Amino acid sequence: MTADMNTDLDTAQLPPPAEKSARALARARKRRSAARFWREYRAHRSGLWGLAGLILIALIAICAPLLVGADSQSVTDAPGGALEAPSGEFPLGTDQFGRSVLALLVWGARVSLTVGLLAAFLCVAIGTVVGIVAGHFRGWYSTVLMRVTDWFLVMPTLVLAIALATVMSHSIWTVILAIGVTTWPTTARLVRAQTLAVESRPYIERSRALGGGHRHIMLRHVLPNVMPLVLAQTTLVISSAILTEATLAFLGLGDPTITSWGGMLQDAREAGAVSAGDWWYLAPPGLAIALVALAFTLCGRAIEAVLNPKLGVAR
Repeated sequence: MTADMNTDLDTAQLPPPAEKSARALARARKRRSAARFWREYRAHRSGLWGLAGLILIALIAICAPLLVGADSQSVTDAPGGALEAPSGEFPLGTDQFGRSVLALLVWGARVSLTVGLLAAFLCVAIGTVVGIVAGHFRGWYSTVLMRVTDWFLVMPTLVLAIALATVMSHSIWTVILAIGVTTWPTTARLVRAQTLAVESRPYIERSRALGGGHRHIMLRHVLPNVMPLVLAQTTLVISSAILTEATLAFLGLGDPTITSWGGMLQDAREAGAVSAGDWWYLAPPGLAIALVALAFTLCGRAIEAVLNPKLGVAR
């Protein structure tokens, strides 16, 4: 009798076969979509080059303690002399404290990538929420949100970021907040336009007729349809965020206790590397910023071309 009762309980806890088959079909569709996306993405050689570059830079940043050591940023235990030219011991020379520029470049990749990713995530999150809400709700909701968006859009982004970074404490989180809060309007405009296009489709009307509320329509219908646009926009925003972080650090508004590529340019300027012609102190961080921005841009263009073939982006 007990064994029969346990069997009945186990059977009651299992999901019905129809639900299991629906989940299996959904997983299979997702796998096919991911495989189709990767197959089409591989057709874009520029996107593959950008992805390979990003993977390489990310691995270098993750393995920085193993590659150059944790003490390579120390000012008191610097292994070389001030502003030594490139040599066998120091392939990219040294800074004004005698630290290896190559080691600083590797450590700076961590900060620059972290700031770029987190600031882009904050920017895209704010822009997506504002865009969907402004596109879904009509009337004064949309009017107020769009007027606020237009105000941020016409204001110089760099000036607003400098103002925020000036009045707040000099830290990496201040830079992330300053970039994310000032660069979201473009994403909001794009997402709102896509939301209006999605909500004009017949299945949205059917969903409303069947009792679907605002939350259901925005999360289950609108958000999945705007996510491809958001994904492509994210890769493009990351490169802009890295450039903005480098600009703020170059202006002395970053965290002076951490090593970043923009901070290296600021230190080189203060050390007189420009007038002294110490190119090995200036060129590496500048080239690193340009290469990472280019890699993210190539990936973004490839993703956008895959998700929207009508663009006709060259492969």
